[in-house]
Amino acid sequence: MNQDKETPEERRERMRQKELENPSSSIQGSNLSDLVGGLSWKGTGILILVLIIGFIVASIFLK
Repeated sequence: MNQDKETPEERRERMRQKELENPSSSIQGSNLSDLVGGLSWKGTGILILVLIIGFIVASIFLK
């Protein structure tokens, strides 16, 4: 594949795959950016909403 015509998603995935081959180059094995990078904007929004709602429900019940 010609790297000049690569989409940003393909470039990120190629760089991530290269990093997985050499784990010493990364600080952590998996992190939030890996999770969000694999989701669409809708999935990311739903994840954020679930976290916020979970926090609110937990704060109400744990008072």
